[in-house]
Parts: sequence; C-alpha cells; structure tokens
Amino acid sequence: MLALRLTRGTHPLVLVRRLLVAAASAGVGFLLLAALGYASAHPASAGSVLRLLWCFIPLAATVQFAVAVARTDPSTRPRPGLSSLGLGPVRLSVLAAVSTAISTTLGSMVALLFFLHLRGDLTGMPFDGGAAEFLGAGTPLPLAAALMLLALVPVTAATASALALRSRPDPARDTFGSEELPEPAPAPTGLPWGVALTAAGLAVEAYASRGTAGHAFPLPGRFDATPVAVLAGWTLTATGLAMAGPALTHLCGRALQAVRPGAVRLLAGRVLMDEARRLGRPLGVVCAVMAAVVAASALYAGDERPWGPLTALGAVLVLGCTAATLLTSALEAKQARAHTAEALLRMGAPASVPRKAAALRAAALVALFAPLTWAIAELAALPLAK
Repeated sequence: MLALRLTRGTHPLVLVRRLLVAAASAGVGFLLLAALGYASAHPASAGSVLRLLWCFIPLAATVQFAVAVARTDPSTRPRPGLSSLGLGPVRLSVLAAVSTAISTTLGSMVALLFFLHLRGDLTGMPFDGGAAEFLGAGTPLPLAAALMLLALVPVTAATASALALRSRPDPARDTFGSEELPEPAPAPTGLPWGVALTAAGLAVEAYASRGTAGHAFPLPGRFDATPVAVLAGWTLTATGLAMAGPALTHLCGRALQAVRPGAVRLLAGRVLMDEARRLGRPLGVVCAVMAAVVAASALYAGDERPWGPLTALGAVLVLGCTAATLLTSALEAKQARAHTAEALLRMGAPASVPRKAAALRAAALVALFAPLTWAIAELAALPLAK
C-alpha cells in the first residue's frame, strides 16, 4: 500500500522511467512466450531451447535497467529521520522491490495479452491472429510454463533491486549535508579477471566458428539453429567487459589528473575515480553490446534480410535497456554529487566549472571505450567472417 501511495505522488519523470521498465518487461515477456509457442508447435526441434536461451540476453538487460531505475527512485533514497519512522535500509529495499515488481508485472500482463491476441486466442481487436503461424497457434499453450516464464522478469528484477539497495555503499549519501569534497574511492580490482573473461569469450567464439567459413552464425526468428558456443562466448565477453569497466573508468580518472592538472581536470578526474564502480559496469555492458552490433553489421552487410522479427525485438530491447541504464546511472551519480556541486558554488567557483568537468569526463570515457569497442568487435567478427 505504501508503494502505491508513493507511486501516485511521484514526479512524472520517475513515472516515465517506471513505464519504460514495464515496456521492457513486456518485450521480454513476449519473447519468452514466443519461444514457448514455437516449442509447443515444434516439440522435436533443437531450436526451441536455443530460442529460449537467446531470450536471457534481453532479460538480463531489462533486469539491469530495472535495478538502475530502483536506485534512482526518490522514494528509496535515504533521508534524515526516515529510520526513526521505521524506513531503514531494509524497509527501503523492500519498498524498491515492491515498486519494481509492480512495474514488471504490469509489463508481463501486457505481453500476455498481446501474445494471445496475435495468436488469435483473443478476438475483438485489430490484427486478430496476425502472427498465428509464427507464434505457434493451433497447439495448446502450457499454462504453467507460460506463467512461470512471465514471472521470470518480476521475480528476478525485484530480487536484484532489493539486494542492490540493501547492500550498496553510498558515502555521498551517508555524509548528507556535508560540504567536504568526497575522497577518492579505492581502485577497483576487477581488471585482471575482466581481461581474462573477455579473452576467454573471444576464444570460445573463435572456436565455435570452426567449420563455418563464410557463413555468419544464425539468429533467432530467422533460422532454427544457433551455435550455443557463440552465445556463451559473447556472454563471457560481456561479463568480462562489465568487470573491467570500473577499473578502466578509474584509470580514466587517474589519467585526467596526470601532468600538472588544473581545477577542472582535477575535479573531473576525482569524480571519475569516485564514481568508477557506479558508471564502469554499465559502460562495460554498453561496450559489449555496441561491439556485438558492429560485429553483426559487418557479418550481415550483404544480406537483404538479416534480421527476423524476434531478433529485431531483442536487439531493440538490449540496445534500449543498456543505453537507458547508462543514462540512469549517470543521473544517480549526479544526484549523489549534488551536495558537492553546491559546496563548490558556495566557495565561489564559477558555475561553468561543473559543466566543463562533465564534458571532460565524457570525452575521456569516449576516448577510451570507443577504440576498445571497435577492437572487440573486430576480434569477434574476424573468425566468423573467414
């Protein structure tokens, strides 16, 4: 009940973010149901399991986005006096889990309605049964399996949101009202493991491409088979880049402060070092997704119809969720630094200093992650294109 009351009184932009989470959940739910419909119509096909495996990529992107939205939700932000009212860290994490579950459950229900409508099971609306053959109409849909698949996004997103808000360290919010500049956080230590996982993922993709010279790996919604090793290799690569992202962001901050830095470079570098963990992981995931897009574009450059409808929907979900997660994480970092910006202005710093520092941080991150994305894409596409 408290979550519903807070939802009614929230800012429109917060509601827009929650609606985006619901839309992403609807897209993932539709993909899962489409995989189930295909499996019901083709019980002996090996592509059924592979189609379901492909759905876990947009599922992971949606859960990551839902967690980022929950972290920036004003109703879950610690404030002075809330603990005395019984809203401590545990209660706030439960509140975030409930709000996330409401948004994602709404999306799952919308996905179910659209799926049944396009299959022709529900009538009275335009495009009744418009994709009946594609969605496996004519065969009974297992109700228990459909409900279990639809519950994946709400359960996973709510659990991840609760764990993220309960265990997150946030010195900026712990020192609420302080006018001191935040000390640089310790350097992240995930770079060696990140590099190792990225290299292992590229090696798995290269091994999976043996014997398929001149043929790009097939995608769901267009072919019936997809090499599992290619999917596993890309997952390892994405995980490695996500682990290496905080350390790379921290190195960007150190590089900005090298060689007699001025006030703007010093501020930009200190902020990057302090926000390395918050921004580094979404940056690493965006790097992996963009590398996959570049590699796929190179592999399917001469194909007239490279994408099937499910592939297109999954690609839109992954690209949209990863980009939205990065923007939401940047907004969270800005909210956490609000007291620092106010302290700088009270000390007489020009109002343009925070803007210049933000532009410098963005330029430094692009200068590092853009070549890294291109290199990963080239290494991933090279064995598949031979």
